Amino acid sequence: MKLPSLSIAGLKASFPLLQGGMSIRVSTSKLAIPVADCGGIGIIGGSGIPPEELRADIKKAQAATGGIIAVNIMYAMKDFYKLVMTSVDSGVDMIVTGAGFSRDIFKIGKEHNTPIVMIVSSPALAKLAEKLGAAAVIVEAKEAGGHLGTDKPLRELFPAVRAVIKKIPLIAAGGITNGFEMAEMMDKFGADGVQIASRFVLSKECDVSDKFKQAYLDAKKEDIVITSSPVGMPGRAINNRFVKGMNAGEDVSTKKCPHLCLKKCNHHYCINERLMIAKEGNVKDGLIFSGENTFKMNNILSVSEIFKRFKEQAESVYEEGKGFNPAV
Repeated sequence: MKLPSLSIAGLKASFPLLQGGMSIRVSTSKLAIPVADCGGIGIIGGSGIPPEELRADIKKAQAATGGIIAVNIMYAMKDFYKLVMTSVDSGVDMIVTGAGFSRDIFKIGKEHNTPIVMIVSSPALAKLAEKLGAAAVIVEAKEAGGHLGTDKPLRELFPAVRAVIKKIPLIAAGGITNGFEMAEMMDKFGADGVQIASRFVLSKECDVSDKFKQAYLDAKKEDIVITSSPVGMPGRAINNRFVKGMNAGEDVSTKKCPHLCLKKCNHHYCINERLMIAKEGNVKDGLIFSGENTFKMNNILSVSEIFKRFKEQAESVYEEGKGFNPAV
């Protein structure tokens, strides 16, 4: 059965899939454009880059596609509001935010008619986001890569949030790697769509080095671990030399912060610097954020092929109103 479309504040994605907005130039327009072209929601990672660079990337995406383009901006960023206003002024279709909770962003969204989508990891924050005017809520569970707001798995957390969100779309995120899992979250758990990030790192269009992608391909289940972040939240990453040393108590601190990017930073290392060098190919000393189930993926595909496979897999088992049936 065909999957339903996803409508957020009047914006209609023909395929109910959001591509996660991975920051520090992992999710750029190069990735967001083909996602939008395929009927999903392409999301540019807006954190950790200068506002003028973000503006240019939004404009580039808008010029190249008629699909939906969003920006993800972490609340923890020092220039959060500047990045938000840059996105708004650039005419971005919607803003996705998490890693903290901003009340003011809903006022900005309402004033400028820009839908705000909130990433949450608890029923209480989901309910508050809906009350304040969120256009949609993304439930991100412990299987996700990067910063984590919970230690609860998706299939435990999602039903609790679904029980309190009734009026706006609710999107499932964390550890989804194929269309069968997408159909399960939508059919069995009642998600209106899914957000997927790590699968899109292993796309031809993702703008990271080949070494970064190879680290994903080489990762085994035991190689994907929890570590700490200067943001003040735990993070899920590949267990390379840098992460092993930090988790063992070695001093990896930054003597002088080169970026001053966070509102509150404990300075035990510069996350911007570590993410950037990983993106550029230093996979031993960089920070390689990764979803818990990255080990399940073993190939690099084009964005269009990823969508094709997700669609075929999901629609082969999706039986709206009849319950999830993976045996079909």
